[in-house]
Parts: sequence; C-alpha cells; structure tokens
Amino acid sequence: MSSDTQTAPGANRTIDKVKASLRRRYRAEQRFRWYGLISIILGLLFVSILFANIIGKGYTAFTQSYIQLEVSLDPETLGLGDPKDAQALAAANYPAAVRESLYQHFPDVSGRRDRRALSSLVSTGAGYQLQRQVMDDPSLIGQTLMLWAPTDDEVDMLLKGHIDRDLPENRRRVSDQQIAWIDQLVANDRIERRFNTIFFTNGDSRDAELAGIAGALTGSMFTLIVTLLLSFPIGVSAAVYLEEFAPKNRWTDLIEVNINNLAAVPSIVFGLLGLAVFLNFFGMPRSAPVVGGLVLTLMTLPTVIIASRAALKSVPPSIREAALGVGASKMQMVFHHVLPLAMPGMLTGTIIGMAQALGETAPLLMIGMVAFIVDVPNGFFDSATVLPVQIFLWADSPERAFVERTSAAIMVLLGFLILMNATAVLLRKRFERRW
Repeated sequence: MSSDTQTAPGANRTIDKVKASLRRRYRAEQRFRWYGLISIILGLLFVSILFANIIGKGYTAFTQSYIQLEVSLDPETLGLGDPKDAQALAAANYPAAVRESLYQHFPDVSGRRDRRALSSLVSTGAGYQLQRQVMDDPSLIGQTLMLWAPTDDEVDMLLKGHIDRDLPENRRRVSDQQIAWIDQLVANDRIERRFNTIFFTNGDSRDAELAGIAGALTGSMFTLIVTLLLSFPIGVSAAVYLEEFAPKNRWTDLIEVNINNLAAVPSIVFGLLGLAVFLNFFGMPRSAPVVGGLVLTLMTLPTVIIASRAALKSVPPSIREAALGVGASKMQMVFHHVLPLAMPGMLTGTIIGMAQALGETAPLLMIGMVAFIVDVPNGFFDSATVLPVQIFLWADSPERAFVERTSAAIMVLLGFLILMNATAVLLRKRFERRW
C-alpha cells in the first residue's frame, strides 16, 4: 500500500501532462481544419468574383442590335451599269443604298454633317451584307429589300446600357441628336436585339460589331489537331520505352530528369525554339496552325510522358508476371496487357495537356500568330490565330464593345477548358480500375 501511495502522485502528474498535450493537439488540429476551410472558401470566393466579373461584362456580347431598313436597289443609286455583269454587281455602291434608306426615315436631316452622323448609326458591314444578298440573287436589282442591318458598336453599347445617357455630350461618343434618332427608331420598332450570330461566324474585324471568333476557333482547332496527332503517339511511345524497356543507367536517369525539368520550362521558351527552328531554319509558313501545333507539341510532350509513365506504374506487377508466366513475350505483355490497362490514365493526361495547350498564348505570339486575321483559315498552312491570342488582341483595344467581346471570348474559352477537363474526369471515372 505504501508503495502504491508513493507512485500515485507521479502517475497523476503524467496523466495530467498527457491530457494537456492532447488538448493542445486537438486545438491545433481544429485550427488547421479551420485554416483549410477558410482557404477553400476564400479561393471559391475569388474565383466566383472573377467569373461574375467576366460574365457580367461579356454576356451582352451574345446579342446584337439590328436596325430595319427598306433598301431600294435602284441601279442608278448603286452606280450600276450592267446588272448582269458579276464584276459590276460586286463593285456597286451598296453603302449608298443603305444610307439613302436611312435618310428616308429622317427626311428633315439635310446638312452634310448631320447626314454623316445619321449614317454612322448603321454598321459599315451593312453594305457588305447587302452585297452578299445581291450576289446570291441578282434578280433583287430594281426591287425594294427589307434589310436588318447591324447597328454601329457605339449605338449597340448605348442600347445595352453601357453608355450613360446622363453624361455630358462631350464625354460620350454618341451625340444628343443621335440619341434622339435612336429613340425614334426604337419607338417605331425599327431596332431589335437579336442573337449575335456574327460573333460566332465572322473572323476578326476593326469594327467591333463585325468582329467574331470563328477564325480564332478554327485556328485553335487546327492547331490542337496537329498537337494531338504528334504529342499523343510520341509521348506514349516514349513513356512505354522508358518505363518498360529502357535499361536503368545514368543515361536514362538523365533523360528522366530532363523530361521533368522541361515540364517546368516557361512556355515562351518553346515559342523561341519554334521561331529559331521551324521558322528561321526550316522556313515553315509564319502564323500557320501547323507551326503552332509543332510548338505546342514540344510544350505538351513532358506532360503527356509524365502522365503516361504514372499510368504505367499504376498497373500492378502481378499483371506483368501473369502474362509472362503463361508464355507471353515482353512485347506482348506490354501491348496486350499493360498498355490497355494504363490507357485511361494516358488519355486523361493527354486531355489535360491539350487543355493547357488550348489556353497558351506566349509561345504562339513568338511564331507570328498574333497577326490580324480577317478570313477564316481553311487548312493547316493558312494564316491563322487562336482564341487566347484573339482575346489578347481585343483586350488591347480601347473601344467599349471590344471589352464586351473580350469577356465573351473568355467565356467561350473557359467553356472549352471546362469541357476538356470534365471529359478527362469522366474518362478516368469510367475506365479507371482500382487494384
């Protein structure tokens, strides 16, 4: 009894110390959890603010204001000699016919300066729109055509509420007289807002109301096709060789280190490499999707190789041993058993690498894909730009309408990136096997 009594106080002190330390550890763990939760909430908050800012500025770009005009295709107004001559039809003065139609709605406007201000309400693209319709159907000459023409970008911004009417006239690009004309046209149901098909069907333009992303989307598609056709087979082949066949020595170790280092190299370095090798040395066409695809292939290869090697490593050794045990050669073991099981992970890594390539701008700037491209490219060797570069160009434009279209193009790009990453997740969930 005496010995138990003597050791009891020491044991109690030890238990108290343990309990106190446990309480401190529990509190530290609780704080760590709160720190993590707060970090996630702050991250989601900032991302939400960013998305809300982009969507708030860009969603209005998906609609465009149009003005209804009754255009008289009088040969004299068009300056047309022979209506049957295709060259004469193409060179006719269609903007004059559009202006005359607009003047008919405001017959009291007579001064040259006022008429110029009135005609500026309609986009310069209205003449080209009218030209295309007449070229498609020359029998329209001599008739009166109902035309819905896009308004000028400043008029469109005013109708969408991006220009404050209460500002002094010298602080906005739409005069009081022009606002009065616009209000009259709206009251007469001559102006409507419609879905902006121009944004998805046109190439770039210096007039914001005529600028579209069709050329950039097509250029991105061609560039990504070249990147995929090169990076996937080369990356998978390199991963299979390094993981399954290459001897383990200092040379393969050096290659592996370099591959890992290349994954961290800034993308603009690959652009400089493409400029020096593909353009200057091989003389390939500047600003072409095939060159952009080659540059992005160099940039994407390390990601594909690393992801493919990780997928190969995830296949259990028992699969290899079982295949070899039933008499399969090493080549048969790799291509008939290991590679099919690793393919979902390889596809996931490839899609993530392609999504990274889709959002790249810096390397493509170095090979000239920053050029002003109006026409939609028809092939891999045509001059083209890509969507991130198009966003870069529009972001540098001072017009308010280009700010709107920049945000809308970012929304489209984010949509493609989300779609590609969602595809990677679905593929992984659908085909992944847990061992």
